[in-house]
Amino acid sequence: MKKLLKFTTIFLFCVCFFGVIAYAATQGDPTGATKQTVNEIGKNASLDDVAKTAASTKIGLNYVWMILCGCLIFFFQAGFAMVETGFTRAKNANHTVAMNLVVFLVGLVGFLVMGFAIMFGGVGDAPVYALGGHMPLDKEFALGGWGLFGYKGFLLAGAAYDVGVFVYFFFQMVFMDTACTIPTGGVAERVKFSAVILNSLFISAIYYPLYGNWVWGGGWLSQLGTKLSLGHGVVDFAGSSVVHAMGGAAALAGAIIIRPRIGKFDKNGKATAIPGHHIPMAVIGTIILFFGWFAFNGGSTLAGNDLRSAIVIVNTMIAGAFGGLVAMFYVWKRYGKPDTSMTCNGALAGLVAITAPCAFVNSISAIIIGSIAGLLVCVAVSIIENKFKIDDPVGASSVHLVNGLWGMIALGLFSDGTYGDGLNGVAGGVKGLFYGDPGQLFAQLIAVAVVIVFGVGSQLLFWKITDKTMGIRVKAEDEITGLDIPEMGALAYNEFEQKTL
Repeated sequence: MKKLLKFTTIFLFCVCFFGVIAYAATQGDPTGATKQTVNEIGKNASLDDVAKTAASTKIGLNYVWMILCGCLIFFFQAGFAMVETGFTRAKNANHTVAMNLVVFLVGLVGFLVMGFAIMFGGVGDAPVYALGGHMPLDKEFALGGWGLFGYKGFLLAGAAYDVGVFVYFFFQMVFMDTACTIPTGGVAERVKFSAVILNSLFISAIYYPLYGNWVWGGGWLSQLGTKLSLGHGVVDFAGSSVVHAMGGAAALAGAIIIRPRIGKFDKNGKATAIPGHHIPMAVIGTIILFFGWFAFNGGSTLAGNDLRSAIVIVNTMIAGAFGGLVAMFYVWKRYGKPDTSMTCNGALAGLVAITAPCAFVNSISAIIIGSIAGLLVCVAVSIIENKFKIDDPVGASSVHLVNGLWGMIALGLFSDGTYGDGLNGVAGGVKGLFYGDPGQLFAQLIAVAVVIVFGVGSQLLFWKITDKTMGIRVKAEDEITGLDIPEMGALAYNEFEQKTL
């Protein structure tokens, strides 16, 4: 614990130090935060007054849309908590559900102090069409014209003290929270609570924001279209790679470094099933996530008046349903019984895969994307566990990494050119290989490679360093008896005797 406090103190000192420097550099007129947005119209209003009020109403609608969707996306936290807790054993239930809570609390600190500025400090006026006015985030560090990271908006201070920036932060914060939560499933039932806290700081302050800047913040991956004529550059509408693949990469790396749970593999290396203790809880969690995904993807229009949200939401529903059905029937055919947990993971896989292309494809493509995702998750779970001997208790890497990457590739194949005009500074709708633009697929494949190299690689390095310095795994005796008492000091199910857990 002393080592954790020491490392956490040093880490927070560093981010606060850089935050203060950035704060001094970003001082500006904060009056935009208090300007009246909606103009009052009297009886003798001019046409100019009417036009201003109409514009203000439009902007107000977009603010409400983003806030409402952000609130629904935050409910993801409950879904993840229930899925992960249900899929693990009762003796670790308090520990598992607590991890899903603390990642948000810690993640907020990292994203507020440092992460948001790195990710969106140079985004410029990209969100202005939805938020109105000038977006005072205009500092991007670049080499040779290629954006690498932003450096304005630390602590939401100075010029970032603006209603547009604040609502944008709120919406993006709940996305980051999802990426921060995913790794807890890969290391569940044997990870130290302190290691989860430290990794959440790393993800929210540096890991997630860097890749997020490259795709969503005006960074180099988004520039592949304007600079190298590769379609629209890397496109990820709602986060198949930015959120899910990066979160899944962290889960996979953590599972590799921490090693399998005691009893997962026998002396011959054969995997042993370790059933979760509460399947109904996991199913309810899946339903909550499915519900929240409509806001996750639909809200990424950033505009309540963008009617494309209808296509986004329906495509999301289709892909999730087909993913769950294909996974269910695949397992049913292969093992003789439908498996509830794999049906849940199949639905989640379909949702992850459609998250990038949901705005750019038609319903037939959504069926194909979701169906392939349902098959992929079943195959990936088997390969990761039986071939690579990696223990991922909830299948986080199979659901989020594998299908997040599939979603990026699918966008490069199935985008039909009906949406995305002007995205990343490129005219015309986003088109994939099957609609005449192989450059878009090539850009997407570059993003896939970056996730694997940077995402998995940096997390392997982080988990390894953390393991060598403070340790990331609990003692064997604690793992055997359960983590609730030694790590959290209380059982999740206090009414039951320990031996029944």
